[in-house]
Formats: sequence, structure tokens, C-alpha cells
Amino acid sequence: MSKAPAAGQTHDWPAMRAAKAGLRRVFDGLERGAERLFSPALNPLSQLGAISFFLFWIVAVSGIYLFVFFDTGIVNAYSSVEWISGTHWYHAGVMRSFHRYASDLMVLSMALHLLREFSLDRYRGTRWFSWFTGIPLVWLLYVSGISGYWLVWDELAQYVAVTSAELLDVVPIFGEPLARNFLTPSHLSSRFFSLLVFMHIAVPLMLLFGMWIHIQRISRPRVNPPRLLAALVLAALLFVSLWKPALSQSPADLTKVPSEIGLDWFFLPLYPLAERWGGWGLWALLLGVSTMLAAMPWLPPFRRAPAAEIDLDHCNGCNRCVEDCPYEAIRLVPRTDGLPFPRQAEVSSDLCVSCGICMGSCPSSTPFRRTAELRTGIDLPGQPLREVRESVIDAAAELDGPERVMVLACEHGAGAGRLGGTVGFPCVAMVPPSLIDWILSRRLADGVVVAGCSESTCYNRLGVEWTKERLAGTRDPYLRKRVPRERLATIWASPFEANRFEAELAAFAAGLGALPPPPQAATPPAAAENQTEEQA
Repeated sequence: MSKAPAAGQTHDWPAMRAAKAGLRRVFDGLERGAERLFSPALNPLSQLGAISFFLFWIVAVSGIYLFVFFDTGIVNAYSSVEWISGTHWYHAGVMRSFHRYASDLMVLSMALHLLREFSLDRYRGTRWFSWFTGIPLVWLLYVSGISGYWLVWDELAQYVAVTSAELLDVVPIFGEPLARNFLTPSHLSSRFFSLLVFMHIAVPLMLLFGMWIHIQRISRPRVNPPRLLAALVLAALLFVSLWKPALSQSPADLTKVPSEIGLDWFFLPLYPLAERWGGWGLWALLLGVSTMLAAMPWLPPFRRAPAAEIDLDHCNGCNRCVEDCPYEAIRLVPRTDGLPFPRQAEVSSDLCVSCGICMGSCPSSTPFRRTAELRTGIDLPGQPLREVRESVIDAAAELDGPERVMVLACEHGAGAGRLGGTVGFPCVAMVPPSLIDWILSRRLADGVVVAGCSESTCYNRLGVEWTKERLAGTRDPYLRKRVPRERLATIWASPFEANRFEAELAAFAAGLGALPPPPQAATPPAAAENQTEEQA
């Protein structure tokens, strides 16, 4: 196999490499099951970020609705919540359950999102920004949820309030210990309780602002799940809300210490540790884990592949590479070389992940034209288009037998590492459609298979989507109609689906044998690279 250089090189520690492999295998099994159940487009595991945004809005809307019925004073807070869950259970009570379970589900979706990105190694290099800005979001989400438990003012709220105050008192930032407010009922005033209400409103607003920052370096971020998936999430929340409504525990009584309480293990799993380890022990755990997570994009060091480069002699500022870049690493700027075009492309090396998608989108990526040195408007220094053409010719020489199939494989999919007749790419969207046309029109192969990542787990986010649209003729540059579609196949498979990949590849090769022979190539394959398009 002629392989593409990796988009970045890491030397993971053995334990980290094993953890990633184990998590990736688990997620892959779950994703394949979800794809069979929901379809790839509705796979919830590939929409975790969008689902988290959607759940935030559910929590926000339900919280505003509940606030209309809630008494913010310490005296009547518990009774107003009971009135919501009792007398008005059919609307406000359901909203309370929505508020509770959507918050829990948001914790779960964010945790799975973090683990999945880690398993896919999508947190290093230029992707550090989204990972790094995601760590404060976890803190803000937990502060939002924990502050909400105080407002119910039942025994669980009392336990959370007292334990939280003791934890905060460890840090010498307050003039007086907060725990004094919970010594007796007379110490706790409605004014302090109103401050908690304000915090429960302000922190979610900070969380929303942080979520906006989190996606700033992502092109076309998914902040809304597909409508059907959103409807399924709403239906599931409604079912759980009616099946097991969120209810209060016994009212808080500061003259007593609660003996038994029911914990929300999504938001409060560490609170029992505060009693065992003490405040300093729990703070050390929280800060240590947060620091480790924040430093992970640089541990161990990551060596990036060279960023894409612009060749102004072949760039007319058409904007296609800008539109197709998944990471907003390319922009158009005023022309600097005097050619009669108003703009030119410019690559930010700090944002480029060297996926090659931009090269596949460039209209000058035409591997069958006559030129001394094949050049395109934007190219990857690690795998320029000239070398791609040479790799294809070398791979064609390895093909034999009655059905010669060439595989253009993503290095993150099931076709990676395959020997014989295979050319590797950082992403299959790096393949210009004209390359497929060139392979088939010159009889370098009897059929071409584009082997990409799993449909719902594209390593470079938009590679699968853009490739599909180009082959379907709905996105420039598109595959010409003259290309026989029966001699082209796409296989979207993860590295763990090697058996399925080989089975589909064999079935495609067998099907080629039933087709009429293609027209004879105008020139031998060895001389194909010197042909012009008009001579095709």
C-alpha cells in the first residue's frame, strides 16, 4: 500500500494508547448498533455535542417556566416546589422532571463526548482549543446543577448546601465561613437564598457563553441535532418524567442532621468523598484531574505534519477550499501577486490539521493534464498531488487478475494498511473527483473503491459528507457524468470493521466481472500521466 503520512505524529504512553484503543473499540460497537437502530444520520453518539446544546435549551426553557411558580424566599421555597409537583403535576410537575432529567442527561452526553473525542485522538495539535475550552464547561455545568439542588430546600438540599459550604470554606476567599449560615434556621436568611437563585441563573448564562467559545474554531459546528433525533430525545424525557417524576425529599431542618438521603449520582457522586477525605483531599482530586485533562493535548508532545500551502500561480481565489475546510483554517485575503483576481487563499498553520480536504476541493487538482510538474492551487507538502499521481500509477502496476480494483483509502478507516493496489490519504475527501475519472478512463484499474471512515465517525468531521456530495454531483468539484458509476463503489467502515470491508470489496470485484469490458485506453497506463484532458 502506498500510504499517506499521518496528519500528526504522537508517541503515546503505553497506558494512554491502550486506553484509547479500548475506548475506541467500545464506542465502535455502540455506534454500529446505533447506526443499525437509528441510521448513520441519526446516530446519537455522533451527535453528542449537538445533543448537549439541545439539552441546555430544554433545561433553560423548563427552568424559566418553573421560576414563574417558584417562591424565592427561604420560608416558602419547599412548599412552592411541593405545590408544583403536587397540585400542578400535569404541567409544572412535568416541567420539573424535564428540568431534572435533561440536566442529568446533559452530564452524560458531555462525559461521553469527552471520552469519545479522546478515544478518536481528536484533541491534539490544532484541535487543542476545543478540548481546552471544554474543561471549564464541565465545572460550570456542575456548579449550575449543584446550585439548583439548594433551591428545593429539602434534606438533600440541606446536605448539599452544608457540604458545599464546608468545601468552599477550605479556600480562604470569604471574610466569614459560609457554613455558619447553616448552623441554625435563624442564621439562614431569605437574602442569602435569593443570592443562590441569582447564582443559579448567572452560572448557566456563563455556561452558554463558554459553549459558544468552545465551537469558535470549528467550521459548521452542529449545535442542533436532526429534528427526528431531537423529537426522540424529547419523547424519552417525557416518558421518564411521567414514569418516575422528580420529587422532593423531606423538608430541610437545620436543627437535625439528615440520616439517609437519596443522591443524584450524575451531579453528586463526589460528595460522599468530602466526608471521607476532607475538603483538601477532594479539592486536590478535582484540581489534579482538571489540570491533567487541560494538559492532555500536549502530553506526550505532538509533532504536526506540515500545513497546506498555497501556490498563487494556480490559485484564482475561487473560495472552494475556504468553504470545505472543517476547521476554518483557510480564508480569502486581498491579492498580493498582481494576477487579475481580487482575492487569494491564505492558510493559517495554527489551525490546519493537514487533512488534505482543501486539495481535493481545488479546481486545479487535475491529475491528467499535461504539465512538467503537476501543481495545484493548494497542496499538502507531505503528500503533494504530484506524488499522489505517482502513487496511483505504482498501485496500478500491482493490480492483476480479471477484476483489478484500486482502493483509495482513508488512513483512519478499515482500508488503512491494506496491501496491494491501495493508495492512502489522511482523508478520502483529499481525493479530487478528477483522479477517479483519470484512473478509470486510462484503464489503470477496472474499478475504484473509495474507502473512508465510518459514516458517523469521520475523523475529519466533514470528509465523508463532502466526498458523498462530490461523487453525487451536488458539490464542486463534482465527478463527471461520463464516469461509469457501476465501476465505482464507496465503503464507509471503521478500523474495527475489516471483515465487512473485505466482504464488500470482494462483492464489488465480483460484480465487475459481470460488466461488459470497458473501452480500450487510448494510451498505455505508463504514459497516462502525460495526457491532456482533451486527448482523453
